[in-house]
Amino acid sequence: MNKMTNEERELYESDLKAKSDWNGGMDWAKKQAAQQGLEQGLEQGLEQGKLQEKIEIAKNLKKEGLSIELIAKTTSLSIEEIQEL
Repeated sequence: MNKMTNEERELYESDLKAKSDWNGGMDWAKKQAAQQGLEQGLEQGLEQGKLQEKIEIAKNLKKEGLSIELIAKTTSLSIEEIQEL
């Protein structure tokens, strides 16, 4: 590095900074993508859990002899979904 001219040294340092900035940007983007993926996975898991709960409630109400229409109204499941249980 001692043999470099001032111009060469500035270009070298500029290149190092650009690479560092690029790596920092990539690290930030990866963290953001991971966080977004985690949030989406959590949201999907909660939705699936709510659906499973509705299905279990519908099964129990169906066993008790309630009408499919009332079960559909109570659980927000479709009549077809309840008939398939």
